[in-house]
Amino acid sequence: MVKAREYIKSLLEYADIKVDGNRSWDIQIHNEDFYKRVLSDGPLGLGESYMDGWWDSEKLDEFFYKILISKLDKKIKPDLGTIILNLESKFLNMQTRIKSKKVATQHYNLNAELYESFLDPYNQYTCGYFKDTEDLNKAQELKLGLICRKLQLDSEDKVLDIGSGWGGFAKFATQNYGCHVTGINISDEQIKYSKEYTKGLPVEIRKQDYRDLDGEFDKVLICGMIEHVGYKNYKDIMKIVHNHLKDNGLFLLHTIGRNESITYTEPWINKYIFPNSMLPSIKQISESIENLFVVEDWHNFSAHYDKTLMAWRSNFNRNWNRIKSKYDKRFFRMWNYYLLSSAGSFRARKNQLWQVVMSKNGVPNGYESIR
Repeated sequence: MVKAREYIKSLLEYADIKVDGNRSWDIQIHNEDFYKRVLSDGPLGLGESYMDGWWDSEKLDEFFYKILISKLDKKIKPDLGTIILNLESKFLNMQTRIKSKKVATQHYNLNAELYESFLDPYNQYTCGYFKDTEDLNKAQELKLGLICRKLQLDSEDKVLDIGSGWGGFAKFATQNYGCHVTGINISDEQIKYSKEYTKGLPVEIRKQDYRDLDGEFDKVLICGMIEHVGYKNYKDIMKIVHNHLKDNGLFLLHTIGRNESITYTEPWINKYIFPNSMLPSIKQISESIENLFVVEDWHNFSAHYDKTLMAWRSNFNRNWNRIKSKYDKRFFRMWNYYLLSSAGSFRARKNQLWQVVMSKNGVPNGYESIR
C-alpha cells in the first residue's frame, strides 16, 4: 500500500497535482484504497473510484487538463484491461450490426428528460459554435447554420442525416431552408422523440442501420456518429455515402478526432458512456475517403467543445433536482466525471473537433470555405 501511495503521488506531482492540496485542481483522497485500485485498474479504476466517492477535485476539468497537458497518461504502463481492449479492437470488429446496438441501448436510449436537462432546445449532443457568443443555445444554432451553409442547402435538396439524434438538425434545416431531410438512427428513444419533434415538417425518420441505406441524396451529413462506426468499417461507410450521394452533391462529416491513430477508446468511457466507440485520426479518415471524395474544406474548432461541455455540465447540475428521482448519486458523479474529463481533454488539445466538407468529383471552380 505504501509503495502504491508513493508511486501515485509522485505521478500526480509530476502533473503539478498535490494530494490533499488546497488548489482547485488538487485531489482530495477519502479512501486509502484509492492508490492500490488505480495502480491495478488504471484509467478504469480512477473513474470508478471517483464514482464511488473515494476522491474528489474541486475542478475536475482542470485536474484532467493538468494530467493531459503534462502527458502523464503517456508515462503510465497500460493496465491489463487496456491491453485486452486494445487486442480485442485489433482482432475483432467491435462495431458490427449487433455490437453497434450496445451504445444505443446503454446511452442513447436513456430517458430524453436527462438530455433535455443539459442540452439546448434543438437537443444538439455535439459541439456548439461559440463565435461571438458565450450562450450555449445561440452557439448550437450557429453550429446548425454553419452546417447548412457549408452544405449549400436549398429548398430542392434531399438531405440524408446519418445518426440524426433527436431530430434537431432536421427541424432546423427544414424550417430555415425548406429542404427535405431523411434521418436514419438505431436508437428507439431518439427515433420516438425525433418523430414527434419534427411532426408536420418534410422529415422522414427511419430506424435503419447505415449498412442498409437506400435512396439517392443531394447532401449527406454525419454529425457525431462516426465515433461509433469503428476503423474497420470506415471504408465501408464512406463507400455507402459515395454510392448514395449525387455526383454534384456535398458530404459533411462532423466528428471528434484524435491526434494519433488508435483502435479503441479509453476503458472507463468504453464501459460507462460509449461502449464500442473510438475516435478517428486524420490518417484513418483520409485512408477511408481515398479514391472516393475530394476534400473541399477541413475546419478545426476544438476549443469550442471545451465551452460546450462546461455549459452542459452547468446545465446538468442546475437541473439535477428535476431528474434525480430516476437516478442515484453514483450516476450523478459518473455524468460529472464524463463531462469534465472530456472538457479537460479538449482544453489540453488531446481531442479535436473537425468539420470536413467533401465532394465526389470536386466543386467546379472551387469551394468557398465558410466560417
